[in-house]
Amino acid sequence: MEKHSYFGKTKEEAIQKAKEELQEVEENLFIKELGESKGGLFKSKKVEIEVIEKREVIKYIKDYLMQILKNMGLSVNIEVKNKEEVPKYIIYSDNDALLIGKNGKNLKALTMIVSGHLSKVLGRNYKFMLDVNEYKEKREKSLEHLAKRIAREVRTSKVEAKLDSMNSYERRIIHNVLTNFKGVYTESEGEEPNRYVVIKPKEEE
Repeated sequence: MEKHSYFGKTKEEAIQKAKEELQEVEENLFIKELGESKGGLFKSKKVEIEVIEKREVIKYIKDYLMQILKNMGLSVNIEVKNKEEVPKYIIYSDNDALLIGKNGKNLKALTMIVSGHLSKVLGRNYKFMLDVNEYKEKREKSLEHLAKRIAREVRTSKVEAKLDSMNSYERRIIHNVLTNFKGVYTESEGEEPNRYVVIKPKEEE
């Protein structure tokens, strides 16, 4: 990942130089101020910035992922979607089950490893998504169907239902899909890592 250095009397001047040389808008640049030199008797102070292009970061994440998975002995292909906003990396491998893990545990760990490494390299957090063979999308749809089915049963029987333990991301999907569902409401109960959602009947207003 190529890093560029620019100097200016002000940070704004240095950024302008970067934009002109790299032919990019500021939104597509990661800018880090490195410091300010005081200057000597006949020299004015200078501000130094380090600049990395967003497209370089997107490629770097893919290459870093490929290296990690290769070291694990996996044969993979990685597709990158939504490059203009939050890039999504979809991994296709010869062992999807291993990469995903129980309830997505391994996929979450892999995301944390990449995120931690990236924050050190960039000096800031960078939002991206990892998925394995559209696992997350399929899981979201499955949870939405489950939530609506159980909610209908609770609304009819007036008996609350406790779902299996889920991570915070999955619990949020359940809460969101049932926010405006008539006749029920949801609450999270229990302690991590075994917190779960309870779907409860609600008196009609």
